[in-house]
Amino acid sequence: MQVLLAESDATHAGALQQNLRRQGYDVRIAANGVAALETHQEYDLMLLGLELIDIDGLEICRAVRASSDIPIIAFTARDTELDRVLSLQAGCDDCLAKPYGFRELAARIEAVMRRVRRQPPSAHRIVRGPLSIDRESREVRLDGRSIAMTRKEFDLLHLLASQPRAVISRERLMTEVWKDSKGTRAMDHQVSRTLDTHVNMVRQKLGDPGWVVTVRGVGFRFGNY
Repeated sequence: MQVLLAESDATHAGALQQNLRRQGYDVRIAANGVAALETHQEYDLMLLGLELIDIDGLEICRAVRASSDIPIIAFTARDTELDRVLSLQAGCDDCLAKPYGFRELAARIEAVMRRVRRQPPSAHRIVRGPLSIDRESREVRLDGRSIAMTRKEFDLLHLLASQPRAVISRERLMTEVWKDSKGTRAMDHQVSRTLDTHVNMVRQKLGDPGWVVTVRGVGFRFGNY
């Protein structure tokens, strides 16, 4: 298994790399956040030190989560409940406080990877920063919290999030989201008002209007998160 170790403390990184290699892991060290962001998609697991020299570790985690489901185990010199909670909310799968025992870390790696292997393929799940949209379970989670949405609200958000760089026209949204059981669409003027209402509800439930951006005269696009 290939492991990316993002750690600015060279002494700690070198010792940990040696121990992991003895366990059969292929480990590369990224000494800063920029290197970690550039290479993380090549690996099966990221071990992330939160006190990097250039970028805050929590920001690294959020950026990685915007494009990848790679398991992340964080470690921090700040042994407080708040630090552990913030790391989990940012998208880490686990968090250890320094100093920690190597056997404990090895056990946590095995536990995290077992969970990953048990999960079904992630093609049905969209992750955009702190927002996760699961098409199979029809569940929306923001910062780990479940956000209740109606069927149409979910379909609207999922369509926008599935093409985050595209502006999706009102016509396409009305065609793909508002169909009856026979596949026909309701009257356009009725659906148009309903579309605006649902967009506003999605924004309210996510707590930020920036998640759904209005492109005047065209339609909507997913926010830049």
